[in-house]
Amino acid sequence: GWLYEPKWDGFRCIVVRTGDTVELTSRNERPFTRYFPELLGPLCAQLPDGCVLDGEIVIPAADDRGLDFDALLQRIHPAESRVQRLAAETPGSFVAFDLLAVAGRDLMHEPLSARHSLLVDMLAHAAAPVHLCPSTTDAQLAARWFVEFEGAGLDGVIAKRLADPYTPDKRTMVKVKHRR
Repeated sequence: GWLYEPKWDGFRCIVVRTGDTVELTSRNERPFTRYFPELLGPLCAQLPDGCVLDGEIVIPAADDRGLDFDALLQRIHPAESRVQRLAAETPGSFVAFDLLAVAGRDLMHEPLSARHSLLVDMLAHAAAPVHLCPSTTDAQLAARWFVEFEGAGLDGVIAKRLADPYTPDKRTMVKVKHRR
């Protein structure tokens, strides 16, 4: 009854696509849109109108061996010229792990199993920089991920109940993190 996913070391982000507009915000509704302009076109092109996703903005490391959280932190800058330069030099990626609405239909009260199935179908042909988060219902595979992904910019594994609705501002998932 559980779905397991890697725990990303990035910025949690809600993506809202309405018409030709894409908005990126933190869970606390802090705006991210201006800081990640390179994501807007691909998200608009790959997501249907009326779609709301929960996921993570990450920056792949320059050596393609994990993620670069320090580079991600640099992306939040007041100068527009620096935002544009860093968007080209250290482009972000978006990793989707939940679908909250599609075609304007609220899915938050649906069980994760239904939301996840729709998300997988919707992003079956996603192309970089938009990605579907790897997931499994196999606890042994999740345990292997926990070991294999350490040091690659992933903080551990998240476990979510397949029967649960989306619960903003409530801790219903289990975070299994590495000890520091």
